Amino acid sequence: MYQYKREPLDSTEIDLLANACETLPEKFVVWSLLDTGMRVSELAGLTRQSIQWQERRIVVFGKGGPYGSRSKRRVVPMSDRVRTVMNAVLAFQDTPRISVRTIQRIVKKVADRAGITKPVTPHTLRHTFAIQCIQRGISTRALQQFLGHDRLQTTEIYLNLSPEAALEEWRRKW
Repeated sequence: MYQYKREPLDSTEIDLLANACETLPEKFVVWSLLDTGMRVSELAGLTRQSIQWQERRIVVFGKGGPYGSRSKRRVVPMSDRVRTVMNAVLAFQDTPRISVRTIQRIVKKVADRAGITKPVTPHTLRHTFAIQCIQRGISTRALQQFLGHDRLQTTEIYLNLSPEAALEEWRRKW
């Protein structure tokens, strides 16, 4: 069976996207998705209580459970830039008050402003996070935990590298 392969952003596109963020909500959405691998619904459902500030991590209740009841709990790391924007967004309110559709619109708007021509969605950023983790030497088992997958095979779907990226990895390690 053919599995659709989403194309992650490369390092240049990641920089273009991150730097194209102009407002706090744009930084909150784009940086959080790029640096945590959260699903769009998980970001929309985030609360101040989800953040473990001292441990620099976020507790996410994601997809799963009976009939997708959001009962699966996992912990994702929080980068310094995400910590900064989360602190700013959640300082005076308990939730970011942002819908899934608004998140999708923000990602598209910032990607257009950045001049990225391929389709960029919140899920593209989740996929990009997965590839970045692998490129930085994070194990597929750890990545499986971050993404909230029950099966390693599901995580492996995210690991399709472009031929150029595979060759570059070979050059660095050979």
